Amino acid sequence: MITHGNAIQLIAGNGNLPLAQEIAKQLKMELCDVEVGTFSDGEISISLPKTVRGRDVFVIQSTSSPVNDNLMELLVMIDALKRASAGRITAVIPYFGYARQDRKAKARDPITAKLVANLLTTAGADRILTMDLHAAQIQGFFDIPLDHLYGSPVLAKQCQKLISAEPDKEWVVVSPDVGSVSRNRTFAAKLNVPLAIVDKRRPKANAIEVMNVIGDVKGKSCIMFDDMIDTAGTICQGAEALIKNGANEVYACSIHGVLSGPAMERLSASPFKKVLLTNTVPLSKEILENPKIKQVSVASIFAKAITRIYMDTSISDIYED
Repeated sequence: MITHGNAIQLIAGNGNLPLAQEIAKQLKMELCDVEVGTFSDGEISISLPKTVRGRDVFVIQSTSSPVNDNLMELLVMIDALKRASAGRITAVIPYFGYARQDRKAKARDPITAKLVANLLTTAGADRILTMDLHAAQIQGFFDIPLDHLYGSPVLAKQCQKLISAEPDKEWVVVSPDVGSVSRNRTFAAKLNVPLAIVDKRRPKANAIEVMNVIGDVKGKSCIMFDDMIDTAGTICQGAEALIKNGANEVYACSIHGVLSGPAMERLSASPFKKVLLTNTVPLSKEILENPKIKQVSVASIFAKAITRIYMDTSISDIYED
């Protein structure tokens, strides 16, 4: 258990309780009691049975589906902590919902990511700790400190084991779209393998989209990396394009397994041999039992970051281990 200055307390909402429990276990701590429920009309109800006065409190809550319920739950918890005179409140948000609404794509669009940042600050959060924001510029939406963690080292470690187990195969990292090239270039460098790109474009108006593969994938084992898999349409189309271009096998890995709508149906029918996901978003038992899905934990990264925030030391050295 870590001790430094004011006492530390961990509190979890319903957004991702399994990850919160794992983080607490890594820190050799217990999650503090908090009564989270709803009134008969659906309003969020929060009650803190024990004092938090002067405490350094970390509230662990992913704002994944149901997004609005989990976000509101987080805001009400922060407000309750603020009014109970908590010393410092850090919102630990493994998956930051609304991150894809970071700009005006067309006239009269909202910038909801900025709105959420304002709400968290107004509620009383003193600091944000999150992982792999869909758009890195969201860090600038906050007027309070934000620590941005990366889950790619955990996935890279798993992929390195895969590559080491089959050294005779030729491996290549494939970006599922042009927008993810920078992320995949860094990932490929970690694995010391070449990079290829799937470029999806429409040759003319009302024509079917064509998937072009930039790079050599023929006869190779491919690893597609993305920050999130939502409906899985883009990444599954990319996998099919790789197989058509002569790839021997395709793996996928992603930080946030949102997996909404037809995602599991598409992944099950896809050419992927295995799909690696972290636990920033909780997955149902049914999904975890799917033979194509493998979940890896980022609890140790969050536990190390929480320790460093509490001790007022550098977070950047987490990735030097």
